This record gives sequence, C-alpha cells and structure tokens, in this order.
Amino acid sequence: MNLRVVLSQLGLLAVLLSMIMIATATLFLGTESVMHSRIDGHAVTALFFAGSIGSLIGGSMWFFNRSGRRYIGRKEALLLVALSWIVGAALAALPYRLWAALDHTQTAHAFSSFVNCYFEAMSGLTTTGATVLSEIESLPRSLLLWRALTHWLGGLGIIVLFVAVLPGLGVGGKRLFQVEAPGPAPEGLQPHIRETARWLWYIYLGLTVTQALALWGVARMDFFDALCHTFATLATGGFSTRNASVGAYYNTPAADVIIIFFMFLAGANFGLFYQACRGQWKAILRDTEFRFYCCLLLGGAALVCTAIAISGNPIALTDGTQLPSTVGESIRQGVFTTVAVQTTTGFCTSDFNLWPFLAQAVLVTLMFVGGCSGSTGGGIKVIRIWIAIKVLIAEIEHVFRPQVIRPVRLGRTTMDPDLKLGTVAYVLGSLLLVALGGVTVMLLEQTNPNSTCDFTSAATASVATLFTIGPGLARVGAVENYGWFSDASKMVLCVLMTLGRLEVFAIVVLFSPSFWRRY
Repeated sequence: MNLRVVLSQLGLLAVLLSMIMIATATLFLGTESVMHSRIDGHAVTALFFAGSIGSLIGGSMWFFNRSGRRYIGRKEALLLVALSWIVGAALAALPYRLWAALDHTQTAHAFSSFVNCYFEAMSGLTTTGATVLSEIESLPRSLLLWRALTHWLGGLGIIVLFVAVLPGLGVGGKRLFQVEAPGPAPEGLQPHIRETARWLWYIYLGLTVTQALALWGVARMDFFDALCHTFATLATGGFSTRNASVGAYYNTPAADVIIIFFMFLAGANFGLFYQACRGQWKAILRDTEFRFYCCLLLGGAALVCTAIAISGNPIALTDGTQLPSTVGESIRQGVFTTVAVQTTTGFCTSDFNLWPFLAQAVLVTLMFVGGCSGSTGGGIKVIRIWIAIKVLIAEIEHVFRPQVIRPVRLGRTTMDPDLKLGTVAYVLGSLLLVALGGVTVMLLEQTNPNSTCDFTSAATASVATLFTIGPGLARVGAVENYGWFSDASKMVLCVLMTLGRLEVFAIVVLFSPSFWRRY
C-alpha cells in the first residue's frame, strides 16, 4: 500500500474543494445582504476561514508526500476514493460549524453540533438530500449556495472532477474513475478515462446551464433559486432553498414540468447522452436499461396517480395547503413524486405520508430501484434489477427443465457468469444493509429517552440514506427532517450514505484484513 500517493492526492483534492469554497464566498463580497446583515457576513467569513483551513491542510498533505512513487494501484484507488468522501464531507461541514460559532443570534443552533454539520455535508456530497434543518430559509444565501454546490460536485463525483481537471494520474485515473463512477460501467464513451471524465462534465455542465436558464426564463424563478434547484436536480440530490421544497412553487406549474424533465434525464445513463451528441439516437432506443427505466416510471406513476385519485382524500402540499384530489391534481402530484423518488432526487411538492397504502408501497419499492447505471441517481440501479429478474426467471425455468441450458442475455449480449453473481450479491448485500441499518437506528433510538422513533421511521430512514433519496415515511417524511435523531444514529446514517454513494463494496472491502496485507 503506497500511502504517500494516497495522502498527496487527497491533499490536492482538499485544496480543490477549498478553492471552490473560497470562490463561493467571493461571489457574495460587497453584496447588500453581506454589507447590512451580520448573519450573512458571518457566513461569508466562515466560508473564507474554512477554505483557508482546508487549503493549508491539503497543501501540507501534498507537500510532505509529493515525492516518491506516484503509481496508483487498485488498493490505493479504493482507499483514496473512500477517504475522499469521508474527509471531503468533514471539510464541507466546516463552514456550517464556523458560522454557528460566529452567529450568536440563535440559542439552539442546528449547526452547533459538528455531527449535524457533518450529516448535512455528507448528505450534500452523496446527493442524499436528507437534512437536519427545520428552517432552511433562515440560512444565509452564501451557505445555501454552498449547500447546493456540494450536491452538484457530488453528482458525478468529486473524484471524476479530480480526474477531469488534474493531469498526470495516468493509469491511476482509470482506477479512480472505475471505483467512483456510479453504477456498472457506462458504455459508449471515449476509451481514455480522462477524456471520458471530461465529456461527462461537459454534458453535466451543459444540462446545468440549460435547466437554470429554463427555470429562470420560463418558470420565472429567482435566478439564485433556479441555480440552486438546478444543482440539486441534476445531482439527483433534493436540497431546496425553501422550507416547502418545490411545493413552494405550486403556482408555477412550469417549474414542476421543467424539474420533472431534468430529473428524468439525470436518472438516465450519461453515456447515452454522449452517444446522442454524436448523432447515435437509435442507441438510446435500443438500450435495454433505458427502456426498462421508462416503463418503471410510467407504471409507477400510473399506480400512484390512480391510488391518489381513487382515495378521494385531500392532497396536503408541503406548504400546508389542502387541495381536493381531482384527476388533474392527482396526476400532477403523483407524477412529480414518482419521478423524484425513483431518480432518488427527493424533491417534494406534497406530503406523501398521507397518501394511500398502495401509493406509499409503490414509492418505497421504487426507492430500492433508483436510477440507471452511469447516472447521478442512487439506488440498486435499474440494470441490476433487470439482471436479477432475468436470473430469477432463468433459475425458475431450470427447476422444471434442468436439461435446457439457456444463456441469460442482456439485450443482444450474453451475460457473463461473474456479472450475474456480482449483481445478485450486490442486491442481497443492499437488502441486508437496509435491514441492519434500520435495526441499528431503532436500537440506538431506544436508548435515547427523548426519542420516539417508530419502526417505519427507522426502516425508511435506512432505505432513504443508503439509496441516497432523502425523504422517507413517518418522522422522516416529506415535511419532516432528520434533526431529531441522536448523534449516534446520524453517524450510522452517514455511513449508509457513503456506502450507498460508493455502492457498498468500495467501502466494505476496506474492512477486510486481507486488503491491508502485503503479497
């Protein structure tokens, strides 16, 4: 294990993140809010201090470990990626904690605890969207922008950004990209990893500009809100600048339509976008995963909308407004929530805690599925669900027709046995982690005399954090937050977020004794 190369590259990554932090603070220098509000001024100061501390620490890590062998092997790549998210979240949490230390206007500050700050930062970078805040609109704009930026940076991954902008990683860049890129290996991109990372970020940036302009120009959303919601949409994160999330824009239906469209795109494989840029539109229609993804969204939305309309119960918006469950309103709320949940964006317009059981059951099922491979979405991934179904069907047929040997195909390609085994292992491992996370949180909250955690809250909190969705059911529902959990439970949920973002095995392997042995 070459720890020096891991520390040097981790230091550079910390410097990069710190420079973005300082740039965010610079944008607000001299603005009216900062000039006339001590709270906003403290927030900008906190960002500057946090960026300076991160630059100093990161620069020192790089300087003292810059010499020596620069080769990044498989082990070094796994360790570097894992540490990048763990250390990156700690660095991203610093502005929150420093702001709380400078701001004496609130007696019970949400960020007075570093665990809360770390939870918020980890939720941002892993694009989970779970929050400890009950009053989001009281945050200074500079911190709201930083909060949204953590989503955007974590969407395609801070490591992918790192590979795209920093030369000289060589074969190590390929290993880093393969470990960090979300989902099974995306196809259709350039053979050179650095070029692939750049293309992903060009596409990501292009979609960001397009959505921000659409929300600002078409939906007439304030440009700052449009930008923050764009960051959260394309990262499939869900952090909003409003307490009512996207429900605050109920009177602007165009905002719903635009966000639904871009959530749909963010949940699809970015490799398909690259092929579309090259004029290979038919590749999108031929893609098995994309077709299954569309079918799941359409089928799930149809069931949810029907359940809401048939129930006849009023629809409670996230801003507290009650609306009759007309066909049109049921379709609007059902489609938005279904797309937000399956793509793991987690934006909310209505309180689905109050919806019929069928609608909730469909939404929880889609939480497990998530987005496509090569997307910014979380979850098990659509392609793995499809492969698991195909393997299950093949095994059922093998029971009554053992003499028939039928290859399991994915599109026109015969699936490799290792792919089938790896998929089944991942699905099983994810289900076990959901159960383990829910039970652990439940046990920890039972020892907390001030907690009233129920099974539904613990279980769906585990699902929502492992699969990076954000809202769950009951006390972690659409209009609730995670601030009431004990610090121990929040750290467990942070672990689940990291496991979900790095797809379990990249983290679990670090706990294997054989990983650290020399051969």
